[in-house]
Amino acid sequence: MDWLSALILGIIQGLTEFLPVSSSGHLELGKEILNVEAKENLIFTVVVHGATVLSTIVIFRKDIFQLITEGIKFKNNTETHYILKILLSMVPVVILGLLFEDEINKLFDGNILLVGAMLILTAILLAFTYYAKEKSKDISYKNSFFIGIAQAIAVMPGISRSGSTIAVGLLLGIKKEHIAKFSFLMVILPILGANAKKIMDGGLAQAESIGALPLVVGFTAAFISGLLACKWMINIINKGKLIYFAIYCLVIGSIAITYALI
Repeated sequence: MDWLSALILGIIQGLTEFLPVSSSGHLELGKEILNVEAKENLIFTVVVHGATVLSTIVIFRKDIFQLITEGIKFKNNTETHYILKILLSMVPVVILGLLFEDEINKLFDGNILLVGAMLILTAILLAFTYYAKEKSKDISYKNSFFIGIAQAIAVMPGISRSGSTIAVGLLLGIKKEHIAKFSFLMVILPILGANAKKIMDGGLAQAESIGALPLVVGFTAAFISGLLACKWMINIINKGKLIYFAIYCLVIGSIAITYALI
């Protein structure tokens, strides 16, 4: 992988991790177009996902600091309940990852037809939010689990994690600003855990095949674009503009399917 491919893929990861268009799907499409070798996928994916996690931490640093400082007191306060809801939302994706890791990894083998189909599914889910009645519910334990199920389903390449969790939250009647923050915070620990496991399973051994420059360029590009995309997405959710991303996913998904079948 050269530095230009790393730059392009880093920007794709940073933007699409937060925008409801599926980062995994776009990375698969990008790798196919740029002809990235399969052996270079793992460590690069770990690096750019780490970059977007860091951008999330930077954007929500005040919220995270408050959750940690108040949550460790183990009192019956808002922060403790919020942490417990985040932990509950992680249960479905953790179970899925532990039981079906090999099957999930096989999905990320350049199956463009699958990516296209799942992008269209993402488009349909986002379109439903256009008709959702605006409500002002807070996030309950039951709702956090349902949102967690949406996150687990989004391990499929082409299904947007942020899109599915935010869409489900909106359909459940949760306040826009609440579901946006919850969606971005709930993914931090699962990604860090998944990345740590990939590294322990030998991911670092692939770093030499890529080289330091592409990894640094990819990380930097993903981090900076992630900062911009996260802020942008929060504004988009508050304004209720997800329908445009539904159209985008429908178009890109259709192109991907056509490409795969030709």
